[in-house]
Formats: sequence, structure tokens, C-alpha cells
Amino acid sequence: MQKTPGWQNRLVAFLAAAGRERFVPGQHDCALFASGALAAMTGVDLAAPYRGRYTTERGGIRILRKDGYRDHVALAAAHLRARADSERARPGDLAVIPTESGPALGVVQGASVYVLAPDRLALMPLAQAVTVFEVP
Repeated sequence: MQKTPGWQNRLVAFLAAAGRERFVPGQHDCALFASGALAAMTGVDLAAPYRGRYTTERGGIRILRKDGYRDHVALAAAHLRARADSERARPGDLAVIPTESGPALGVVQGASVYVLAPDRLALMPLAQAVTVFEVP
């Protein structure tokens, strides 16, 4: 899986659209957000089999576990290589940011990471990332 030509424009358009949607498990949550960003950059949507199949975070975890993934981070880890050093993160990489409700997947942009908040996109410092997955 690799970024395809024009990925920057597609990612910007995806982020603009994502920022207008409210957080809804199974429709627009951090796992689907990160997977949608990945699809915008590469054409590969890791979450396609899960979209619309759950309405709660617990339900999402349940269907991921049926497929052998501990959670949404494990799904990303199964398909993307973790960077040894988050300081080498590049725009478009996916980052795991710890939150009160568990790990969130976001999209790296410079020294920040776009993540979903309940009613908007938020920027978190890249320095808070516990893992960064390379999107080549």
C-alpha cells in the first residue's frame, strides 16, 4: 500500500469533509476517520468491512476481535509498519494518541496530529503519539 499521485489534495479534501461531521460510532469515529484518510491517500480502506456494522465502541471492538484484531490500532498495525521514532513522522502517517476513552487514531500533519473530537477535528501534539504508522 502506497500513497498515490495527488494524495495531498485528496487528504486535504477528506479532512475538510471530516471536520464537518459529528462523531458517530460506526459511521464517523476515529478508526473510520483514520481508515478514510488512508483510503484518500492510497485507495485502500482497511475499515470497509466494518463501516455501518456497529453503533457503539464496544460493538466495533467485538467485530474486530471476531476477525482477530484486538482493536482498531491492531488493525492498523497488521497493515502498516510502525516507525521506530515518531520524530521521523511525515504528513499522512497515522498516529496513535492516548485519550480518556482509549487510543485514538489520527493523521499526522507536521508537529500535530488531526484527531476526531466529539463535534470537530482537533489537533494534538505529535509528541503525545505513542505509535506512528508509516504510510509510504
